[in-house]
Amino acid sequence: MSNYLARLTSNVFNPFLVSFVVIILLAFESTTTTAGAFQWLAISIALSVLPIFIFIIFMVRIKKLDGIFVNPRQQRNKIYVLATVLAAIGVAILYSINAPKLLFVTFVAGLAAIIIFMSINLYWKISLHTGFIAAAVAILIIAFGAIAAWSAILIPLVGWARLKMRLHSPAQVANGAILAAGIVLIAFHLFGMIGN
Repeated sequence: MSNYLARLTSNVFNPFLVSFVVIILLAFESTTTTAGAFQWLAISIALSVLPIFIFIIFMVRIKKLDGIFVNPRQQRNKIYVLATVLAAIGVAILYSINAPKLLFVTFVAGLAAIIIFMSINLYWKISLHTGFIAAAVAILIIAFGAIAAWSAILIPLVGWARLKMRLHSPAQVANGAILAAGIVLIAFHLFGMIGN
């Protein structure tokens, strides 16, 4: 049962779904109209989650990746490169079209995190699952305040799942979470959205 719950937790709180949910919430928080929210949602998804997910599905189908959420460290390099390019394009486009600051800074934090995690991945398999969930929790608390604090319980839950499945060491899980949350806090601080 515990193995099943670990797999279920890992699959439900995967980086794609976590990113998708966060973008939805930020899009609706960033504008007062439903049409505007869907506009920013569509733009943000098209610049981030969707193309990476399609690429990974394709790579799995041609057997260049072992799986969607489970693959050796070396197989992640191409995904990181694509994610970095897309994040850089996303930041440039969102800046050029005067996107809501909340979405823009989230993309900036994402770009910084991808570059740092990609560099680490050259030598060590840091946990993306805990990184994404910790970053998401940090962003939600910044955007929505104390009402989102309950989401912090998801960080140890996802960390437990990754450890239970023996996909990461405790250090990889902990460092993924700490590093990602730290990057978010620094990015939002530098853009004057917290601590000023």
